[in-house]
Amino acid sequence: MSRIEATIKNVGVMREKALIAYVMAGDPTLKASAEIILAVERAGADIIEIGVPFSDPIADGPTIQKSADRALLNNVSMADVLNMVKGLRKETKIPLILMTYCNPILAYGLSAFFKEARRVGVNGVIVPDLPPEEAKDFLPLARRNLIDMIFLVAPTSTPDRVQKILKAGSGFVYYVPLTGVTGSKLTGKDDIQKRITALKKLTDRPVAAGFGISNPEDAKSIGAAADGVIVGSALVQIIATAAENPDYLSDLSTFVSSLKTALKPAS
Repeated sequence: MSRIEATIKNVGVMREKALIAYVMAGDPTLKASAEIILAVERAGADIIEIGVPFSDPIADGPTIQKSADRALLNNVSMADVLNMVKGLRKETKIPLILMTYCNPILAYGLSAFFKEARRVGVNGVIVPDLPPEEAKDFLPLARRNLIDMIFLVAPTSTPDRVQKILKAGSGFVYYVPLTGVTGSKLTGKDDIQKRITALKKLTDRPVAAGFGISNPEDAKSIGAAADGVIVGSALVQIIATAAENPDYLSDLSTFVSSLKTALKPAS
């Protein structure tokens, strides 16, 4: 069992649901990103998803696209992100996942990427534009370097496709509860809960849901069915205020803490 899967299951033993928090590397700066990640961990995040800035992020909505643009203006590269992870590993042991796209990985070099990712302490990789059918060159390298490849299941995924995703992936199953991009409004929560419950019957791996979860109420509702929730755009919106808000880290920590509280059992 990988560190990611074990972390989510261990949180479940405590009758809680895992909080996976997304942070874009390099926004507002790489140094600030490292500080943000540590603050988010202290506030209650169980796993951190680190975005690698890319100019054409097809799965990301406007909030995260603007965050990537700010990071690219800082010339943040894949090498920079991996080096940041290396530094973080001196201060944190929680699972770290890179959320990136095929082009940055291939530009770095496929084999070199997985080897360096393992060396610096990356635990998992999410590549939204990499379907399992096209992942044959990625998967052996990921497994050899003990890195989880996490694939996305959409509401429109056919049963056959879901089976392919479950077979190829590891760590957890990333369920996207809506047809849209990150930051879209979450609706139809009862139906989402039913779909997550049905998906969980098909796998022993944890199921975490992301896209559209923007407040503690959303987190609590989706967490009632899922093993974990992923929150990104709502965090990135707070980080976007860094230039004019000297207390943004405190605001971010308060928000993350409220999300984690919503994922704990009522006392």
